[in-house]
Amino acid sequence: MSRMTAFSSPLLLGFDEIERVLDRVSKATSDGYPPYNIERLPPEDGHGEVLRITLAVAGFRREDLDVVVEERQLLIRGRQSDDDKGRQFLHRGIAARQFQRAFVLAEGIDILGAELKDGLLSIDLARPEPEKIVRRIDIAARD
Repeated sequence: MSRMTAFSSPLLLGFDEIERVLDRVSKATSDGYPPYNIERLPPEDGHGEVLRITLAVAGFRREDLDVVVEERQLLIRGRQSDDDKGRQFLHRGIAARQFQRAFVLAEGIDILGAELKDGLLSIDLARPEPEKIVRRIDIAARD
């Protein structure tokens, strides 16, 4: 039995990749940690639109963080080591925890760089300006 989706219309040709991306996004669960912002920055150095993802990663060192692009997904992972073996806590409200945050990237998005400053990890992305292409299709005459 075939599955009917919004992309099953005969007028939407070649959108099966978008459907797969939407499935991947809907399956990604997140507990809201770490919190993040996404902002639009002014264009720079010949790039089109520039986006910045900023995650609040207080307590993580640069060595604890990993930023990779895998199959058009930006994956940000954090893993803190538990170096508190010699310490005795009367109250422990700051836990060493792990996280993974994933963002699906559109075709052509470039990663400009990442920076960790004051407990905030910022990752800059650029979306190139799309080329406007108009192409005339010749109609062949057949008799």
